[in-house]
Amino acid sequence: MTSDRPVTEKRARPRRPDPGRRDRIIDACLDVIAEVGVAGASHRTIAAAAGVPLGSMTYHFDGMQELLREAFGRFAAGVAERFEQRMAAASDFAAAERAVVEIITLDTLNDHRDLVLTHELYTLAARDPACRDITNAWMAASRRALERHFDPLTARLLDALIEGLTLHRALDTEPHDAATAAAAVERVTAPVRPG
Repeated sequence: MTSDRPVTEKRARPRRPDPGRRDRIIDACLDVIAEVGVAGASHRTIAAAAGVPLGSMTYHFDGMQELLREAFGRFAAGVAERFEQRMAAASDFAAAERAVVEIITLDTLNDHRDLVLTHELYTLAARDPACRDITNAWMAASRRALERHFDPLTARLLDALIEGLTLHRALDTEPHDAATAAAAVERVTAPVRPG
């Protein structure tokens, strides 16, 4: 016996394009790391934070290491760009010294999320050569920005000073004032200060 009802083909629902999905996953990865650290980040927690199916993780990334490198690469590039903008805005040597103090006292500690991400990246880079490439590129970008106003050796010393004072300011239980950072910058730049 045959049915008079027409045979309907079962059609798969068309996939909705989602061109920003990969970027959302990378951003969510950084958010998860800022909240629970690299050790607490998993495909499942990142997918949930990004609002994407779990399968999207392996579709867009070959594994957690690739995702971590992409995320930290994006983070480091963003911080380096802000650093470059601040140094580019300095019109002379004194303004460049002030810019370095502001990087230490305002930029690097203004955002707790950025501070946590920086330290998570440093820890990962200590074990993963590919992440060390990210930190090396970040340091090179910082030095290039500093070299707009300072010779290469002074730029290297200032870059180390920025990292060191930022770490101390982040972990010390005693407050630090901008005068300490300004005094440190002046001591490093004294040998090359004009006039």
